Amino acid sequence: MSSPVKKLILILVIVAISLYVSFPQKIPFRANLGSFNIDKTITRHDLNINLGKIHITKKFDLVLGLDLAGGSHLVFEADLSGISEDKKATALNGVRDVIEKRVNLFGVSEPNVQTSEFGGKDRVIVELPGVKDTKEAVALIGKTAQLIFAQIGTNDKGEDILGPTDLTGADLKNAIVSFDKTSGKPSVAIEFTSEGATKFEKLTGDNVGQALPILLDSQIISAPVVKEKISGGSAEISGDFSLAEAKNLAIELNAGALPVPVSLVEQRTVGATLGEESVTKSIQAGLVGLLMVLLFMLLSYGRLGFFADIALIIFGVITLALYKLIPVTLTLPGIAGFLLSVGMAVDSNILIFERFNEEKTRRPYKDALEVSFGRAWDSIRDANIATLVTAFILANPFDWNFLHTSGPVRGFAITLALGIAISLFTGIVVTRNLLRVFIKEKTK
Repeated sequence: MSSPVKKLILILVIVAISLYVSFPQKIPFRANLGSFNIDKTITRHDLNINLGKIHITKKFDLVLGLDLAGGSHLVFEADLSGISEDKKATALNGVRDVIEKRVNLFGVSEPNVQTSEFGGKDRVIVELPGVKDTKEAVALIGKTAQLIFAQIGTNDKGEDILGPTDLTGADLKNAIVSFDKTSGKPSVAIEFTSEGATKFEKLTGDNVGQALPILLDSQIISAPVVKEKISGGSAEISGDFSLAEAKNLAIELNAGALPVPVSLVEQRTVGATLGEESVTKSIQAGLVGLLMVLLFMLLSYGRLGFFADIALIIFGVITLALYKLIPVTLTLPGIAGFLLSVGMAVDSNILIFERFNEEKTRRPYKDALEVSFGRAWDSIRDANIATLVTAFILANPFDWNFLHTSGPVRGFAITLALGIAISLFTGIVVTRNLLRVFIKEKTK
């Protein structure tokens, strides 16, 4: 697919898919033309694919942060009474890391989890954007999730007793939701570490024909009968689980146990801190800015600017679609990052067009167009790499302590970096092929 026309067709396919994803789920359409009235709501369906045992679902909704959509504010207090002073900070950070991992596994986007030490109280503050009913999340975040494999023995009176073994949740490598091949009921497939696999093989070998109770927080959740020695380090926890229960159990096991006990000391639901009016005005300001950029390009570069405007609109459509597909949690700083990338999206076109105005006076149009894109690329590349490095530092993906770790700052960095990447595609690939197809013939 080397010709500009074929490339343009591929671009149009990408734009069509992006438009479908970007549209709101319901679009009211009303028209009144005399006696002819139209009052209809156009519905965009989410992705729902069934291929035998494979079931794929995806909702194309924007995920809003706490400042735009509201959510829940939770405060957990950690009991560090049994921890020495020199290890308290490490233990509290461990609690924060486990809670943050559980929140992420639970499916809450852009959570803000931070520690607080004040007045002798060691606390972890959790903000959950978009979560209004927090009962299930609170139960999941605060659980210790201590998994123990036990074996059945007898006491002096001949009564059955449970004896804990050295095989625990610490020996787990991974846990995922699966479905029983016979009954189709949800279960949890677990995989052990190499050391855990050795323990599990010995334990099943010693208990062939016996039940092997599995306890979670001292409660028996399953007691499968061992039919034979199990090698390979894989097993399945089955029981009378609903799909939600199996999912939560897998989350708890993957997230691990909390280093110290925690208790919920504050829970409140908060509204959008910016307010609906502020959000509306921010969107209006962004639209005005976008229209100003479009008008500037059109007035400054004529036909060239017109196609640059088309590329900029395509930039907006693809960006919005990716926000929904990834998904990216939009906060007000995140919107600021997007608006900044809008301005940068036309920078490459300005550099190319200015270079073209110089080149077309001394060489044929076709050659001038190709040379302009080629020679402007070095400046475009260097400018965008510098901005991407800044976005990388702000996003702090490796959680370096000397850099920002707050959600809003990271949201700004992510939307900015994503906008730059898409702008390179629309500014170079889209604009170039539009000009190759629609402009060159008119200048011969």
